[in-house]
Amino acid sequence: MQTAIKQKKVGTNLTEGSIIKTLLLFSIPLIMTNLIQQLYSVVDLMVIGKFAGSTGTVGVAIGGEVADLLTPMATAFAGAGQVYIAQLSGAKDDRRVKETVGTLLTLMLGLSFVFTVIAVITHRSILSLLNCPPEAYSQAVSYLIVTTLGFPFIFGYNAICGVLRGMGESKRPLLFISIAAALNIFMDLLLVAVFHLGAMGTAIATVIAQIGSCTAAFIFMYRRKEQFDFELKLSYFKIKKEALLIILKLGIPKMVQTVCIRFSLLWCNAHINSYGLVASATNSVGNKIQKMCTVFVSAVDTGAGAMIGQNLGARKYDRVKKTVWTALGCTLTAAAVASFLALQIPEVLYGFFTNDPAVIEMGIIYMRILVLTFFLSALLGTFQAVVTGSGFASFSFLIGMMDGVVCRIGFSILFVYGLGMGITGFFYGNAMARSLPAVICFLYFISGKWKTRKLLVE
Repeated sequence: MQTAIKQKKVGTNLTEGSIIKTLLLFSIPLIMTNLIQQLYSVVDLMVIGKFAGSTGTVGVAIGGEVADLLTPMATAFAGAGQVYIAQLSGAKDDRRVKETVGTLLTLMLGLSFVFTVIAVITHRSILSLLNCPPEAYSQAVSYLIVTTLGFPFIFGYNAICGVLRGMGESKRPLLFISIAAALNIFMDLLLVAVFHLGAMGTAIATVIAQIGSCTAAFIFMYRRKEQFDFELKLSYFKIKKEALLIILKLGIPKMVQTVCIRFSLLWCNAHINSYGLVASATNSVGNKIQKMCTVFVSAVDTGAGAMIGQNLGARKYDRVKKTVWTALGCTLTAAAVASFLALQIPEVLYGFFTNDPAVIEMGIIYMRILVLTFFLSALLGTFQAVVTGSGFASFSFLIGMMDGVVCRIGFSILFVYGLGMGITGFFYGNAMARSLPAVICFLYFISGKWKTRKLLVE
């Protein structure tokens, strides 16, 4: 009885009720969370673009590449913890849930400090590899150094949210990120628009926002320590070998997958940057628009992954299938809406970020190509949720290699150098990167082999 009450208070049972209703009710807070998270990132670019021009825009975009590389590493391990906790929650194993939470928090904080030191030491080499335009170099250095100091808060926030989502709780992260967004927008306007601190002001605003969201998440967990079996004692943060090995087993392949994808993006961006400031600004703004337009797809896929994890733990295989097809219908609909906007009002979307007519003109071409990204992301994300939810770590690694190394870089080389398409070849290469991984994940789903995989809780 106690276990049932605790589970109900902490989160949601995703193994019962209407699938579409459960998926949407769980995903809507995730959608809002992702949207707000992207919003305050977009506000950074909008404010810096309006008050510091293309130089500031490129400085923030390139300086932010390090955070864009390392933040997904945080989400990789948080996602690993989420999958394991989801299966443990579905199996009603409270003891191992508690051990996993303590282990995950300790691991994430330790990694954050390591990555902070590495980023600060190697920042000049990183910017050199990215072909940062000389006009934007000082802005990029300022943004990179300041934002790396916020890594402990990024990792801490992601760890706590991974715990909550694994237990079926998606509403609280929305509150946490709302606090961050409010802080970020206010500080952006104050430091950049009023005090004209440029990229450094944007970076300071971002770090303050991260501190706010992480603090709010920690306070929430502490105030409900009975429900989480959470204790603010050193003994609670003792790493449990079993939990650590499973988190690493899931997280490392996911991290490698993320690194492969990010490095392939960095490779493409570095080549795009070599085409000059206009090309670099077009790509930077286009990436932000892409992230904004795919928040629904990303959230539904995250929600589907949590549902799949809990239902696999409860051995409800038919419900897993229905969850996948329901999620696919939702994500394809979202892709169609995003494509309509990209094709009908590309200059309006780019106009939010820049006044440069040359950037807007190239942006129209970028947006047409982005339609491919929308639909392939919907397909890949939905079927990959089955891989994630079943805890198939080595398969996730394969997908990462396909997406990052084989497809993105391979297609880019083919289009740019083989077919002589110039800079648009990089845009097409990035869009087509998801094609082969989507096919592979689909084949895994229809094969039904995910039903026979040994669960993490066994």
